[in-house]
Amino acid sequence: MPSPAIIDAEDSAPLTVRTGFALRLFYVFGLLALASAAIGLAGKWAGQSIAMGGHTDSRTVREIVIGDDVVNVPDNMIRFEKARQDGAAARLDLYVRWPQMDGYSAEASDAFNHVGGKRSILFISLEPRMMSRDMSSRYAPIYGNLIEHESRPGPAGLRIHRFTEASGYVDEVLAVAEEPGAEPFVMRCLAGAAAKESLAPCERDIHIGKDLSLSYRMPPELAGEWRAVEAKVRDMAGRFLRGTGHR
Repeated sequence: MPSPAIIDAEDSAPLTVRTGFALRLFYVFGLLALASAAIGLAGKWAGQSIAMGGHTDSRTVREIVIGDDVVNVPDNMIRFEKARQDGAAARLDLYVRWPQMDGYSAEASDAFNHVGGKRSILFISLEPRMMSRDMSSRYAPIYGNLIEHESRPGPAGLRIHRFTEASGYVDEVLAVAEEPGAEPFVMRCLAGAAAKESLAPCERDIHIGKDLSLSYRMPPELAGEWRAVEAKVRDMAGRFLRGTGHR
């Protein structure tokens, strides 16, 4: 019969090996579990980021300085992620849904992603003024010399003028509405195939604040609502400048 000492020596080695192997397996499976959880979280974050497509539903209001003006704008109206921060900026690009004039949200995602080809987003840019006159003020001294005097009727009192071949705007038309006691409403629009390919082919600029130029682009489907669009854009800009934000 083997002595107890020989039995202990022979049986302890495999027991030690088995215990060490089990511990290694435990660590390996633990690391795999942690890695799986990390991948799951990363995938969830990445999936959400991809689904947002660069949009955000955050309503944190940013204080942004552009030249001598300060505007307060929520994140979900700011088009580009890198611009969603407080501080000075040379230019600020925004987008809002018509007619609500609100920023991105889960409820508005179809409009912002143009699902079904629907065009209902206004694109707005704020930057220091480069010209002393806005688009309405440029009509008589500048655009009036670049368009054909004959025009065709457009929606809601607009007259549509073609640009002359020498103007350099041969792929555009000028939409003008002249009403007593008011500056003319003037808007440049792409024409033909270019207009169909653009989400917002009609553009207008106005002066706001101390020294800001605001330009906004809209789809041609809204041309018949130009009065309401103009009024709402100006009202929104006033809210930004007064520091009340606008969601």
